[in-house]
Amino acid sequence: MNGGQALIRTLVNSGVDVCFMNPGTSEMHFVAALDDVPEMRGVLGLFEGVVTGAADGYARMADKPAATLLHLGPGLGNGVANLHNARKAKTPIVNIVGDHATYHKQYDAQLESDIESIARNVSPGFVRWCKEPAHVGEDAVETVRAAYGPPGQVATLILPADVSWTEGAAPADGAKRPPRREASSENVELAAKALRSGEPTGILIGGSACRRDALDLIARLSAATGCKVLCETFPSRIERGAGLPAVDRIAYLAEFAMTQLDGLAHLVLVDAKAPVSFFAYPEKPSYLVPDGCEVHVLADPSEDATRALQALCEAVGASGGGAVADAARPGRPTGELSAQTVCEALGAVLPEGAIVSDEGNTSGLWAARATEGAPPHDWLCLTGGAIGQGLPVAVGAAIACPDRRVVSIEADGSAMYTLQSLWTMAREGLDVTMIVFANRSYAVLNMELGRVGATSGGAKAKEMLDISRPDIDFVSLAKGLGIPAVRPDDAESFTTELERALNTPGPSLLEAVIPGLM
Repeated sequence: MNGGQALIRTLVNSGVDVCFMNPGTSEMHFVAALDDVPEMRGVLGLFEGVVTGAADGYARMADKPAATLLHLGPGLGNGVANLHNARKAKTPIVNIVGDHATYHKQYDAQLESDIESIARNVSPGFVRWCKEPAHVGEDAVETVRAAYGPPGQVATLILPADVSWTEGAAPADGAKRPPRREASSENVELAAKALRSGEPTGILIGGSACRRDALDLIARLSAATGCKVLCETFPSRIERGAGLPAVDRIAYLAEFAMTQLDGLAHLVLVDAKAPVSFFAYPEKPSYLVPDGCEVHVLADPSEDATRALQALCEAVGASGGGAVADAARPGRPTGELSAQTVCEALGAVLPEGAIVSDEGNTSGLWAARATEGAPPHDWLCLTGGAIGQGLPVAVGAAIACPDRRVVSIEADGSAMYTLQSLWTMAREGLDVTMIVFANRSYAVLNMELGRVGATSGGAKAKEMLDISRPDIDFVSLAKGLGIPAVRPDDAESFTTELERALNTPGPSLLEAVIPGLM
């Protein structure tokens, strides 16, 4: 058995049975080994940013890592943006990067680079360079174990070509998921004291605290103590919809976030970090916790948030139920097509069990409110702010959950970063319905131009934020990549086409040409 075969077999033994890849010459023995280990599913992406984003979306929904296979340092570099998003989401990913044969590196060939330095940016907690075939199984187990954490992380294994092709390797039995630690009783008591104090108290949730069991406990705490409940601005995955507790997310704009937090004397963090501004702005604070507000960590990302919340409920006597979202949908919109009516259409027809990959950005502002009372569904957010995540995450989510409909709401500028995702959707026959908001602008940057004090904002500056001339034709692009696509011109026809797409197997795209917001 060679190193490539042993690696794939060990991954499968560890429960990692999907590998998103864009391989090159150095990875050919890994690719060949796919035929020797049929339990491993290989999924080809035409760009490394699709590969890494798909692995992120898969792991968020499967609750276990996928593997990636990237070609040397440049391939890793192409995938870094979505590995950055995965790092911020605390997503477990087994990130395999091929390297030149060990004896070839000394010649500084054209694709030679410092892979480890690139990897450390997105995989700071674990980078391992596999040095010989006899160690492949052990190295793979350690990489999977590191990916799980907790918390989850991008764990990088660098695999030289000669280690992959040389015989003498053997698979290992596989890695097991490590359990989360129990939160300290002291932290539980400090949080309970804050909730019992009678002073204004908030609970800020993220990560694992955004799942149903934890949300139910948080709703009980709110009902019993009157505390305010908020969620991180961009949670990696939140369960929501009718019958589940509705939680407001911290606003993207720092001014609005400060209003949400204003007056709090205590803030309890549950698998979340204290809120900070997305960017620095002149004469505005970066740290958004109000002055004088005491911050308490109930459970950090390595700890069991649900058990900590159960203990907190017991400590404050929160034994009753909590408020949940009513089943309610917006009416089917009529009239002009706009960002708001597109979101209302989504709320009107979103199916139960859907998975929404949200990179709608400015045009998607209405989506969360419009779907709050829709049937239960999952919502996946742009965790790290590096655009080009939405379409690849939809790919991974669809492969993780083939029995569920995935909806990707996508800004036009962001869509162009990883449009190759559509080819993978078509090839794999994935049930993904894409909504592209075509406002033909980097709309958020038009807003930020003034917020950062760059007040000149003349014609040349605005030209750099405009993505028209020529207008991007997403219908033609989608069809060229094998995806059926339409461009409805009013709210009624958009809703009809969206409903049809959601009920038709396979991928499809709807382009919504809408007025610019800025």
